[in-house]
Formats: sequence, C-alpha cells, structure tokens
Amino acid sequence: MRRAFIWISLVLSGVVLVGIALQLYFIAAWVFGSADALDAHKTVGGAVVHPAEVLVFLVALVGWWRNWRNIAWSFALALIGTIQIFTVGDLGNPGDAWVHGLHGGLVIFVVAFAAHIARREARALDLFRP
Repeated sequence: MRRAFIWISLVLSGVVLVGIALQLYFIAAWVFGSADALDAHKTVGGAVVHPAEVLVFLVALVGWWRNWRNIAWSFALALIGTIQIFTVGDLGNPGDAWVHGLHGGLVIFVVAFAAHIARREARALDLFRP
C-alpha cells in the first residue's frame, strides 16, 4: 500500500514539474505578445500545478507516515506553491509589480522542492538501480 502512494507522489511531483515548464512557456509567450497565453498560464497553474502540489502533501501523509522529514518536504512544496499564488498581485496596478516579481521568484523553490521529492520517490521505489 505504501509503495502505491509513493508512486502517486512521484507522478504528481512530475506533473508539477511539467506544469511549471508549460507555465514558463505561456508566460513568456504572453510577455512577447500572445494575448491568450496569460489565460493558459493561469489555467495550468490553477487547475493542474497547485492541486498537484497539495495532493503531493496529502499522498505523503499516507506514503511516508511517521517519516516527518519527508512529509515536511511535501508540505513545504504545497506551502510555497500556495504562497506563490498570493504573490501574483494586480497586473493592472504598477505598485504591485514588486510583489508580482516575487511570484516568479518563488518558482525556483517550487521546482527545487518538486525535483527533490521526485528524486526521493524514485529512490524509495528503487528506480535508479541498473
């Protein structure tokens, strides 16, 4: 049973990483003039990436029960992802530009945590063995 939850966590952390890559593409397309790309960026973040971050934590509660360090890493992913949402700011308000910059800066931590979790799960599943 534990192994199944670790597999789910591995898949979900991979979904976070792929989703963030898509979001980076969409936000770059928006910056360079594609009007619809911002909606795509928001949709992927709100419907795919953030739910996957939260699910990584919930799945870790079962898959890593009593291994509080691993659960804490998964919680940190969900926490930073949630904080990142609140740093979007108002795109129409130039005063929020510095806060909005924090939204982009936090993605570095989200990627690092998701990659760490994916690697941890792959090791636990012994996927690195030749």
